[in-house]
Amino acid sequence: MSKSLLEQLPHIVAAGKRQAAQVLEQLEGKNRVSLQTRELVIPSKDTSAADLFASASQSSGITGTGGGTPNRLIYGDNLLAMAALLAGNDSTPSLRGKLDLIYIDPPFDSKADYRTQIRLPGATLNQKPTVLEQFAYSDTWADGTASYLAMLTSRAILMRELLADNGTMWVHLDWHVGHYAKIVLDEIFGRKSFLNEVVWKRKFGNAAESRRLGSAYDTLFVYAKDDQDYFFNPVREKNSDHVKQYIESRFTRKDADGPHAGRRWMPYPLANPGDPTENLVYEYKGYSPPAKGWRMVREKLEALDRDGRIYFPAKHDQRLQEKKFLDEYEGQPVNSLWQDIFVINSQAREAVDYDTQKPEALLERIIRISCPEGGLVGDFFSGSGTTAAVAEKMGRSWIASDLGKPATMIARKRLIDQDAKPFLYQAIGDYQVEQARSTLGRKFRVGDLAQVVLNLFGAVPLAAEENVNNSLGRLPNTKTLVFTDSPSKMTTVSTLRRAQGYRDSKLGGFEKVIVLGWNFSAGIGQDIQDLNDPNLEVLVIPPDLLDRIKKKGADKLAGQVRFSSLQYLEATVPAREVSGSDELLTVDLKNYVLLSPEAINLDDKNRSALQQVMNEDPLALIEYWAVDPDYDGEVFRSVWQDYRGNTENNDDPLRVVTQAQVQVPRAPGPRRVCVRAVDVFGFESEVIVDAVEVSA
Repeated sequence: MSKSLLEQLPHIVAAGKRQAAQVLEQLEGKNRVSLQTRELVIPSKDTSAADLFASASQSSGITGTGGGTPNRLIYGDNLLAMAALLAGNDSTPSLRGKLDLIYIDPPFDSKADYRTQIRLPGATLNQKPTVLEQFAYSDTWADGTASYLAMLTSRAILMRELLADNGTMWVHLDWHVGHYAKIVLDEIFGRKSFLNEVVWKRKFGNAAESRRLGSAYDTLFVYAKDDQDYFFNPVREKNSDHVKQYIESRFTRKDADGPHAGRRWMPYPLANPGDPTENLVYEYKGYSPPAKGWRMVREKLEALDRDGRIYFPAKHDQRLQEKKFLDEYEGQPVNSLWQDIFVINSQAREAVDYDTQKPEALLERIIRISCPEGGLVGDFFSGSGTTAAVAEKMGRSWIASDLGKPATMIARKRLIDQDAKPFLYQAIGDYQVEQARSTLGRKFRVGDLAQVVLNLFGAVPLAAEENVNNSLGRLPNTKTLVFTDSPSKMTTVSTLRRAQGYRDSKLGGFEKVIVLGWNFSAGIGQDIQDLNDPNLEVLVIPPDLLDRIKKKGADKLAGQVRFSSLQYLEATVPAREVSGSDELLTVDLKNYVLLSPEAINLDDKNRSALQQVMNEDPLALIEYWAVDPDYDGEVFRSVWQDYRGNTENNDDPLRVVTQAQVQVPRAPGPRRVCVRAVDVFGFESEVIVDAVEVSA
């Protein structure tokens, strides 16, 4: 008989603590996880791009010129993202003990549909999660609630390490896992550090089901790192129904004349609620003091009287009252039942078409309560980016991380749309997940999977002494070597060079090498072009291959798996118009070639619809593109961006504009212009154009 969840909990928590301890032990090692800056996003809406470019270059902290590191949007496994933040690097110090507030809204329904709906001109597609997302979701729910709690345990431990000594953490859950999660969180933070269980009534809730009541609220558990010393800023509310009823029932009086004529007020006791002291016991204008005296000294009472703020009843045996005016009323202190914040609906101005999006008012209240002005907020299940967007508006610094590529794409567009300060878009450096997984003990054997991929491609593995992680094979009766990269790594130009080395050295040398990869760096197309090697071919492994192997088995997939070519971006710089100390740079987006539809996790109907869009309107597949007018080969600084839905640039929400005009400081000689694009499926690509100098 299997153990109950209650019996498993001690083992779950112990395993989570071991995993977190292993992460913390690796922070100082040579294999520590690092973050790779993919883009310094410099929103240019309604702002001089040239000014933004100059200021961001000086203040970003990534150029070594001083200043603080910008806010960060991180794509990747949050366990590794937090490990990188704790470790720090040469340019960015560790953030251990630096976050004032952490809010997380982890997925809490094992039956949730993680597919992404993609709207294109003339077609709407449904795509399953990416390979990395599939790993995470399957791991999270492999053993139901038990594996979910295991996932949460190790991450909560790292979050506590990131919290400032006076920081707090808010964990947003619902009835699926909330009660179990609280036991885990009590163990990590200590029961004394539990501050509140906040109930957010989602106003209309879910409709009642046939045999149980509908769920109408979510729960937020609030923990302090130090139960004796934590930041807390009480807030008040005025717009909830019960406060409105309070106002109508209490603020019922008006002065007919005098300095406050026409103002609504309510009587407020002047009696001392505490212990009496001699200076509070006195008669005032014939009115005897209450039993414990007044709640203020005579001088303050006289000041209220001079300002017309005392109500004198006709009979002296009745109590004096202070007039509390409605127009000065700040509202009732917020308690742990929140009934005045609505869920997001599709027509809301802040809606970004993301299923689990939380209202900005919810995060605004949380930040106001638990993060000081100028503080740092973290969200490691950031979804649509609500936490980052609200923190930005409220003048707080922020770090947002999510495993979902669609989520980070939406968050990036959302922040650009609200004219955020320059921020970094980062990913786990080379993902380093292969090393991290082996270090953290996750059951994952790269070599075994590589052999499966080689077999499906039709290659025969090399002998063990010539093989590297079982990743090398050869096509029968040819001089062609096949190299299979790990699904947990980013295939980069260094990967290609390594494959060239294998081609030239293994078994006396091969004529050609084919690289099979899962995830590619944005500039891989440009890298292939620069290598200019006709005996190097790069193909994409279908991202749903793992799912297909799991369902059908590798043996039944023989001859059915198609490996596609890479996506490719084309752009030109047709004009550089110089005017004084500036120049106007024109960049044209010319073409986008998507990798074969077979490589995308779609069914036959959706794949056919995609093929039609690819043939008729390939640039309609671009979700976001940006321009760096002076690319240094390391950090992409986007001083101009456009994205689908940005109707300020055009009136078609399903298409980007295809021409950018960027005003930048004049530069002598040629400019190295980098254009980077992300398509609707999250695939990144870039092209570098050398723009020759033109005269004024």
